[in-house]
Amino acid sequence: MIHLGEYNTLEILRDTEPGLFLGDGAEGEVLLPNRYVPKIFEIGDKIEVFVYLDNEERPVATTDHPYIKKGDFALLRCNQVTDYGAFLDWGLVKELFCPFREQAFKMKTGGWYLVHCYLDDETERLVASSKTNRFLDNKELTVAQFDEVDLIVSHPSELGMNVIVNKTHLGLVFNDDIFKDMSVGDRLKGIVKKVRPDNKLDISLNQIGYRNIEPNAEHILNELHDNGGFIPLHDKSSPEAIKTQLQMSKKSFKKAIGSLYKERQIEIKEDGIHLL
Repeated sequence: MIHLGEYNTLEILRDTEPGLFLGDGAEGEVLLPNRYVPKIFEIGDKIEVFVYLDNEERPVATTDHPYIKKGDFALLRCNQVTDYGAFLDWGLVKELFCPFREQAFKMKTGGWYLVHCYLDDETERLVASSKTNRFLDNKELTVAQFDEVDLIVSHPSELGMNVIVNKTHLGLVFNDDIFKDMSVGDRLKGIVKKVRPDNKLDISLNQIGYRNIEPNAEHILNELHDNGGFIPLHDKSSPEAIKTQLQMSKKSFKKAIGSLYKERQIEIKEDGIHLL
């Protein structure tokens, strides 16, 4: 089956006046117009193409690489706004349509917008939506604390910067964890700093802050922050007490607090650990 909005590896079936017809080995066929036909080819060769609808709503193939494909997010420029909606530059001859109902804010010509590309069930056309949050779901998480994740900067809030996590979930980088300029559409690496009870994700940028801290040390820092900068544990605490509060072995605990102490992030006293 030939998939719209995706890259397909298809077989060259025949050479015609308008271009090459490509097939998937089943009944599906699609035209690769002459402007994209390679200089050297043979019938039966395989070729990778992107498939979308042309101006007459017919499936067509191209060897060009769009800035976005189905199911992805990207920052695109609005080329024009008509009575029907906005048309975005996605690197192909035919522009990507974003209807008014899918615009989080009214788009303007020349503006740049973070959008999601999807196949509309009613029209069977590829369309864009700047209401990106509706394509994200935190009900069933596919990430855990301390996982390294791919981020796309989504939109700012009073607390910090919202980010798209692994193209699937919504996360937040708090203002206190932002030490560099972040712009909508930026693609970054990050770490899941914390998973909250409601499945909200706190994200840390892995190139700052936590990059040199092992997961157990990071876990202790999170506990300190959540408990006013103090936890009643130290290197002489019992393994049971450490396991109850931190869910780790005493050996792991001592290694973690040792690294934090060397980095002067904590102070160890008789009553417990204090955050510096």
